[in-house]
This record gives sequence, C-alpha cells and structure tokens, in this order.
Amino acid sequence: MHLIEIRQIQGHITLLSGLHIGAGDTELHIGGIDKSVVCHPHTRHPYIPGSSLKGKTRSLLEMRSGCMAKTSGKPLRFIDLKKYEGQQKTVARNILQLFGTSGADKGDAQEIGPARGSFSDCFLSEEWTERAMSIPLTEIKAETAIDRISGTAQRGSLRLTERVVADVKFSFSISLKVMSDDPDLSELLLKGLKLLELDALGGSGSRGYGRVKFTFSEPADFQNRFDAIVP
Repeated sequence: MHLIEIRQIQGHITLLSGLHIGAGDTELHIGGIDKSVVCHPHTRHPYIPGSSLKGKTRSLLEMRSGCMAKTSGKPLRFIDLKKYEGQQKTVARNILQLFGTSGADKGDAQEIGPARGSFSDCFLSEEWTERAMSIPLTEIKAETAIDRISGTAQRGSLRLTERVVADVKFSFSISLKVMSDDPDLSELLLKGLKLLELDALGGSGSRGYGRVKFTFSEPADFQNRFDAIVP
C-alpha cells in the first residue's frame, strides 16, 4: 500500500435554510440565547466545522448501507466487518477506508490504512466575508412546545436558538488520498454528500434547519458526476 496522489475537492456550501451547529455553551444567561452557533474566536464569523461535515456524511452512508442495523447505532469499526458478507461488507470496508477506523481498533485495522478523506473547516466564502461587514449573518429563532389540547405555548418552554441565515455561502475543501489498490472512493464520497444535500446538516434537521446545496469547482468533472448520482 502506497500513496499515489492527494486530490483536492473544493467548492461551496450554500444554505437553503437556517443552520444551527452549536457552540457548546456551558452557561445560560437570563434573557440570553439558549443555543448559539459556533463562530471563529477572532472574526466572530460563523463557520461549519469539518468534523460536522465528516460526521454527518459518514453516518448517512452507514445508514444507507444498512451497517447501522448491526452496530446498534455506534460508528462502524473494523471489528464489525466480520458481521457482513458480500457487497455490504465491501461497502463497509470502503467507508472505513474513506473515514478511518476507531482508535479502539488499534493494530487490527492496519490493512485498512489511514483515513483517505480529510475534511477542513468551512469558512465564509470571499463574497460573504465582505458582506458580513455590513449585514448580520445570524438570526434568533424562538421555539416553544405547544399544548396539544389548548393549542397554546406551554409555560416555561420558550427557547431561543441562533441560526446562520439562509443564502449564506461557505467554502469547503476535502483532501482525498488515493492509495494503491484502492477502489474509486471519490464516488462513495460524492454519494455521501448527495445524501447530506437531501437530508440536513447540523441540529434540528427534522424542523427544517440545515438544508444545504453543494457546488463543486475542483476537480472540473465533479459537478457533473455529483448531479448524476442517484442515492
């Protein structure tokens, strides 16, 4: 097994609805926001962590492959490969090659090798970095639980959630290591991103948050390949 090349996959993520990826607040201030979005500590601009993009893409691929049925919802591990047969085992192995194995696998996963995909944090595009100087990029959305009988808000249930507003655009960059004897893992990656486009990124996806659209600039053929995918 040796490295042949590292491919750079680049483009933009456009928000089609408000996006909430939490900052992990540890304090709740009276009258303040209950859930704030993650922001760069210097610029205070929102961004999409590479871990969020990677994690959701991987979980959707594992869900699509049927692997979750035998992992009890936990991330796929090398030790799980013995639970599968045929095409499902091949797909599970490819997912581990693309996203990497758990540290708990230790030396057992040497034949898988290093994770082929590296997901960078996604910062504002150049256009939106300039626009951020004059317009707000986030909104505060109030949500409350509704009493099913009276049809009114339940007392004490109001929550204020910060969201990055729709139409904001982020730049993304994914590095893909191409190793000898590897299958074409770019196809698996594109399928995962297509599933993400059909699902949601970040929190509260079932309530309409996190709808996104991917646009590819590099490599030149990736946009046509992505558009042609039927998940």
